[in-house]
Formats: sequence, C-alpha cells, structure tokens
Amino acid sequence: MAAAATTSTTPTATATTCCASSSTSSSSSASTTSPGPHRRRLVDLERADDSSYCSCCGADACDDADGHAAPLLTPCRSPLLARRKRAGGAHAWWMRAVVLCLLGLVAVVGFLGSSSHGGRRGGTDGAGGGEKLVQRVEVAADADVMGWTKENLTALTRRQPDPPVPEIWTKPESGGYSQCIERPKNQRRTNDATVGYLIVDANGGLNQMRMGISDMVAVAKIMNASLVLPTLDHQSFWTDPSEFKDIFDVDHFKETLKEDIVVVDSLPPAYRRVKPYASFYRDFSKILKKFKVVRFTHTDSRIVNNGLAPSLQRLRCRANYEALQYRKEIQDLGTTLVERLKKDSDHYIALHLRYEKDMLSFTGCNHNLTAHEADELTDMRLKVRHWKEKEINSKEKRLQGGCPMTPREAAVFLKAMGYPSSTKIYIVAGEIYGAHSMDALKAEYPNIYTHYSLATVDELEPFELYQNRLAAVDYIVAQQSDVFVYTYDGNMARAVQGHRRFEGFRKTINPDRLKFVELIDKLDEGAVDWDEFQSEVRKHHQNRLGGPYDRLPGESPRQEEYFYSNPIPGCLCKKVQSVK
Repeated sequence: MAAAATTSTTPTATATTCCASSSTSSSSSASTTSPGPHRRRLVDLERADDSSYCSCCGADACDDADGHAAPLLTPCRSPLLARRKRAGGAHAWWMRAVVLCLLGLVAVVGFLGSSSHGGRRGGTDGAGGGEKLVQRVEVAADADVMGWTKENLTALTRRQPDPPVPEIWTKPESGGYSQCIERPKNQRRTNDATVGYLIVDANGGLNQMRMGISDMVAVAKIMNASLVLPTLDHQSFWTDPSEFKDIFDVDHFKETLKEDIVVVDSLPPAYRRVKPYASFYRDFSKILKKFKVVRFTHTDSRIVNNGLAPSLQRLRCRANYEALQYRKEIQDLGTTLVERLKKDSDHYIALHLRYEKDMLSFTGCNHNLTAHEADELTDMRLKVRHWKEKEINSKEKRLQGGCPMTPREAAVFLKAMGYPSSTKIYIVAGEIYGAHSMDALKAEYPNIYTHYSLATVDELEPFELYQNRLAAVDYIVAQQSDVFVYTYDGNMARAVQGHRRFEGFRKTINPDRLKFVELIDKLDEGAVDWDEFQSEVRKHHQNRLGGPYDRLPGESPRQEEYFYSNPIPGCLCKKVQSVK
C-alpha cells in the first residue's frame, strides 16, 4: 500500500523511473554496492539493450533532480506495455527537441547578425563607416564562381562606368608641361616706394585691351612705377562706354599683383595738375624720374614676345590669366550659359566665326555674298581712313588663305573633322554678315546658340548696351568649351587659345585655311569624293589641335608668334626628372 501511495502522489518520479528486470537480489546488490550519488547501477549498464529498459535522457536518466539514483517505485511492466510507453515518450521528446533546436537556431542567427552589424559600426573598413555584402559573380576560366565583395553603404545605386570620351572631344597630350608662373622670392615688392606714376589708355576691343593691360603691368614693374587703373577705349568700333571697374574685378586685380607692383585708382592730388609725358622713347626710367607721370596712349604690342627676363614673362601671365578676372555678374552669366549648353549633353563647340561686316570689309573678302553685299563692304572700306589697303582682289586673297572661313566652309570643316550634326555650337562673334550666310551651317548643325538665344531678356538687360561686357561673357563660354575653333586670326582667337593652353591644353582647332580652301574647291568641283576629302582634312589638322610646342620665332616682331597665343616658353614649363 505504501508503494502504491507513493506512486500516485509522485507521478513525475514514476515517469522517469527505469524498469527493473530481474530478481530482487540483483537490485539489492546494485543498491548495496553503489550508494554514491553519481554512480551508475551495474544492472542498468548490463541491461542497456534490454527491451524492457528505457532511458529518457541518456545514461543519467535514472538520476533524480538532486543527482541521486531514483528509487524503483513500480514493478516492471509487461514488455508490450513498456514498448508503448517508450514509443509515446520518445515521440514527445523528439517534438520538444525539434522545437528547442529551431528556437536555438533563431537565437544564434539573431546573435550573429547583431554582432556583425555592431562590428561594422565600430570598424574602420568603409569610407563612410558602414558596409554591406553584395553578391558578385566572377567568371572563371571554366565556370562561373560565386563570391562576395564589400560595398560602401554610401553607394546607394550602382552606376555603369562612364563610356570613353570620343576622340573628337579629347584634348591633346600635355607633353609634360605645366604652369610655372610662381613669383620669385627675390622679386617680391616689400614697400610702396615708386619712382612715379604710369597712366595707361588701353585701345582696341576687349581682348586687345586685356592683353595690352597685361603688358603694362610688366612695364610698370620694369620702370618701378605705380600703375593707375587703366582707362578703356570708348572710340573703337563698338563705342562701349564701360570703364575698367565695370568689366574687371578691381579688388582682385590689386590683391593678385600686390607683391609685384603698386596699383592705385587715380593720381594723387599733388600730381593731378601735372601734364603727363607721352612718348615712345625707350629709356622710360629716366623720363619717369624727371616728369613723375608718364602716359601710354596705346597698349597693344608694347613689349616684345621673346627675349624678356623669365620673371617678367611670368608676370605677364599672372596679370592676364589670374589678375584680370571679370566682375561677378559677368562671371555668373558666363557660367550659367556654359551650364545650359552642357544640359543633356556633356560637350559643345565654341566657334569663333569671324564673318562680321567690319572684318569682311577690312580683309576685302566677299566669297558667297551677293553683289550688293560685296559693294557695301567695299564702300565701308573706302570710308575708314586708317585702313590702308583699299583695293583688294577677294578671290585671290581667299586662295591665299587670307579670308575668314564662310559659315558654309566652317560647317563642312566640322563635318570632315567628325563632329555629328547633333553637336551644340556656340557662336563667339558679333552679328554675322549676309542675308543667307548662316543657312548652310544651320542646315548641317541645327543646334546653334549665341548669348542672345541662351540668356533670358532679364539676364541680358544689364549688358545690352555694352558690347565689351558681352564680349567678356563670350570669352568665358569660349574658354570653358570642350572644343574651340577659330576661323580667322584675331585678338580674341589669340587670347582664348593661349588661355586654353595655359589651362591644360584644352582642344583648340586652328584650320589651315590655305589648304582647306584648296580641298573644298576640289570637293565642290567633283575632283575628289567625300571620303578622300575627309581623309585629307584630318591628316592636315592632326597637329593643329592646341597641343604644346615652342613659340615660333620670326625675322621681325610682326612675324613672330604672339606671346599670349602660346605662352611656351615663359609660363608653361616641362618638368625635368633628375636621374639618380
């Protein structure tokens, strides 16, 4: 009865009790010889394979919660009942094991994920501090291999690599040249003491005045003179009333040159009544010491192109390319036009099309114009007194390469050089002369722009009556273009091409007008087909793309290559690597 009571009141012990199998003596013997708390009973080990014996949790299943061997509470049941009990218990145990295993797996995965993210946050691998793994497929020689690579979290989207830039837009090689206009330490001005004052009257259009003012900076350095802010030409073809301060940033001009020369806004009161000495006499230093004020009435070509001290050549470039910066409103409009040209397209051409009325009249060129238009140009040339050449054979001059390219010739040239019809072209010029001159160019290249078509009325309003300010806007657009093409020599062509060389040899195409006229006439006559014509044009212009070369000398200064067209040597130097 006692045994039955124990069984009914302790079901847990009964459920985990192992069945005894043999005689009472065996059980008693095991109990007597194994009184220790963790000692297995010999009978259990001997009967591990017996069908009437069950183990719930392995070899220690018959130990109670305190680690002691549990007493045998019930007698051994029949083999069939034992097997049924054993099957039910095993099934329940496996179900619990599966659930526990799944819960454990979830916990492990969560722990590993948390640890991984925490490690990355504290690590230093990624440029932005956080990284993720993205799947990458690498193609091996014989099979596709799956691998993994790290990707910075800041790269939110994958982008395809930029396609290679077509050859028509690539700039020429620099040849190892780079800017070298640093101010020598022994040439830095340490005080404001000067011999006198230099008054400068710049003449010509904007670009001619720009280069002339740069020369006058060097003259002031040579003479140890204080430079009065230059006055601009108001009597040239455009009759623009703008002053220096209306076009250029005065403060920037002074700041850039403060260690080279003294720049003042005007003459001091003590010298305002002094009549300036105006002369082209060579020994200006003695003149300046005597009269204290010297005036230059012209600024163009006042200094030779070659033979000056290297420090003076560098100063000329510092003045032209760094000190003469346009006013903010001019810079802003120029930048805005560049951005609009590059919208939906990364490239554009700035075409300096010198087909304006005054240029055609001066050169005597009237190819592709009507008879009435040609007569109008002749009348204009005869009326301008300072134009010495009056009678000009237009046809002969064109065959000699002395005429600006016509808009139609420019279109054929660009097509032969490989530029597609979709190319954006910004016209850097004044009003093109001739009622139908632009027809052929617009037919081949419909995306033609000027500052009038790109800028709004409100944007142009402050510049409308000031051609030199508009020329400054054009200068910025031309200087920033991917390709600059000039169809005739002139001050703007000289200024822009030199600046583009200085800024890293941006592509600048100088058409060989003499050869091109010969080729296009043959094409028009049917003497050559298009493929042959295109091949010849490209062959003759492969070395006329704005690359580096030494400035060409001449028998006289007029026959030399202009310093500001090609500042090599002087402002661009080739780095020489020492051989160890």
